[in-house]
Amino acid sequence: MKRITISKLQKYIKDKDHHPDLKKDYFLKLSEEVGELAQAIRKNATPANETSFKGSIEEELYDVMYYTLAIANLYDIDLETWIPVKERINDEKYGTHNADKLFSN
Repeated sequence: MKRITISKLQKYIKDKDHHPDLKKDYFLKLSEEVGELAQAIRKNATPANETSFKGSIEEELYDVMYYTLAIANLYDIDLETWIPVKERINDEKYGTHNADKLFSN
């Protein structure tokens, strides 16, 4: 299976689903999807195969990611730019110092 970058997925979502006038609706949809993820986790709903994907933790994680990226698009935020910044802040805050391993080439 081909790997997808955050930037590529974010652009794909923006190209197919970008309605800046619906910011509140995107946030409400994200909140709904977080609730569905909580329900899937409570049920431990992991699929045995691709045919049992509906309602699974995997499906709900994607939906949360989808709406997170859609909201980032509404504010013209490139998450790949800000992930390293936030990880370095977390490194300092928690004393882990692992971000450089993640972002080194």
